[in-house]
Amino acid sequence: MQARRAVALVAAAVALLLALLLSLAVGARAVAPSAVFDALLHGGHSGSAEVVRGLRLPRTLVGLMVGAALALAGTVLQGVTRNPIADPGILGVSQGASVGVVLVIAYAGIHTLTGYVWFAFAGAGAAAVAVYAVAASGRGGATPVKLALGGAAINALLVSVTSAVLTTKASALDEFRFWQVGSLAGRNGDIVRQIWPFLLVGAVLVVSVARGLDALALGEDVAKGLGQRVATVRIVGGLGATLLTGAGVAAAGPIAFVGLAVPHIARAVVGVDHRWVLALSALLGPTMLLVSDTVGRVVFPPSEIPAGVMTALIGVPFLVVLVRRKAVKA
Repeated sequence: MQARRAVALVAAAVALLLALLLSLAVGARAVAPSAVFDALLHGGHSGSAEVVRGLRLPRTLVGLMVGAALALAGTVLQGVTRNPIADPGILGVSQGASVGVVLVIAYAGIHTLTGYVWFAFAGAGAAAVAVYAVAASGRGGATPVKLALGGAAINALLVSVTSAVLTTKASALDEFRFWQVGSLAGRNGDIVRQIWPFLLVGAVLVVSVARGLDALALGEDVAKGLGQRVATVRIVGGLGATLLTGAGVAAAGPIAFVGLAVPHIARAVVGVDHRWVLALSALLGPTMLLVSDTVGRVVFPPSEIPAGVMTALIGVPFLVVLVRRKAVKA
């Protein structure tokens, strides 16, 4: 099993490297791989070099970080809630970010990605705190069922707030719709510099609870018997997932399916040990997102299909195959 897991990680790393190269080379203007390496390693001021460094490299880095963030967040949320269909939206994080964005577009006059990324992040964090506060109240504390129900309730409330604002401020609709669809287009180096610290801290937090998630999968009583502090695992894991999802959604919009599908694919390959699942998810998530983004650039040139649309179109067949083979671990 260990050998299989190692082979899977190596194969996933190779696939990610190929996805990175495709993201840098493929688009409305094709760039040869040799020209990509020349632009990155030796500089140059040709048209191709400027396209690679100025446009595609920041977009690719954002895709790399967002894909890894959503996949890691989905993995830990499925573990914390013990819910196989959980994804980063279960805590209302995505919709919280949406509320933050729509409010500043409609009322604060902020119209740039680098301007409202912080408000998206703040909205995501506030939504996650609200969900946990609702779930933790009453008897039994923040159980998986209460977390899921609290997330559904807060998510519905935030959807209503977003709809109300857009109804009264129609001028914000077009700009918000550009962000809401989920895309890597137009992302630049400033976005990378803004989100990487949050992604790093979030990744450290979710990795730190990997063993706790393994114990929690056996049931709360068993986890407590094994010496795990269940509440601590849930709080630390949930905080890490919130940081990862908030930063990812703030940077690229609420891209769907990566956080849901990738953990299942990883578990089908390496088993249920969360240390391996997290490692493989961190490689498969950006691979899926970058391939989706690259395919979306060339399907209907010169127009682009947003990455958020392509992740569903590409990812659904994988999950359907896994379900039919009964390979999805609950």
